[in-house]
Amino acid sequence: MVRCIAIDDEPLALRQIKSYIDRCEQLELVATCRSALDATNIIQHESIDLIFVDINMPDLNGIDFVRSLTGNHFVIFTTAYPEFALEGFKLNAIDYLLKPFSEDEFLKAVNKVLSLVDLVERCHAAESAIANNEAQSDDKGFLSVKADYKTQLVRISDIVYLESAGEYVRLHIEGSSTITTLFRLKNMEAALPQEGFLRVHRSYIVNLKRISSYTKGRIFLDNGEYIPLGENYKERFFEYFNEATK
Repeated sequence: MVRCIAIDDEPLALRQIKSYIDRCEQLELVATCRSALDATNIIQHESIDLIFVDINMPDLNGIDFVRSLTGNHFVIFTTAYPEFALEGFKLNAIDYLLKPFSEDEFLKAVNKVLSLVDLVERCHAAESAIANNEAQSDDKGFLSVKADYKTQLVRISDIVYLESAGEYVRLHIEGSSTITTLFRLKNMEAALPQEGFLRVHRSYIVNLKRISSYTKGRIFLDNGEYIPLGENYKERFFEYFNEATK
């Protein structure tokens, strides 16, 4: 729910925007104000995400009011004066509604805000996943990862190898499918069972049961693919391989 406030010194204009807000399920109207000074007091004591504000108002106009704000707020200007549009967008306003505006125009502006809110929430969720190491294995042999805006359960034994791609990790799954998740390889390494997976390169982790053979700088897998064997990882890999072939 996006919490909003509407500011306009014209009662009819304020009633109209209130009616539009009331019919939009994603918006919660916290207050309506006849002046920017009244709104300032409310914003200091309430959590406000979105501000609808007229520009030409007594005491403090909408442009100066928005300049005075601290914190993060989405702003949609509502005004009868198109000459203020450029100034409004310089303040990073989401939209500029020219009076009289229709409900359809109002909803188009609101949808821009809702899209940005969704994007911000997704970014925060991704950051939280990285910070909290949300890729976790369970006792039933599955790994839970966030991908494509949902949590997926991946059978650990079906993972052939994992490949780092910057801030992302690609899981190469049996059957030539892949899953890409926003994660660092070192955090994924911590979530996998150590007895079944081995880091063999700064960008690769391999399922040890999927190895068919190796040469000096390559590891061949049972699906016909091969991955590089990093110089700094050779000693540990050879220790495993020698132990496994005894």
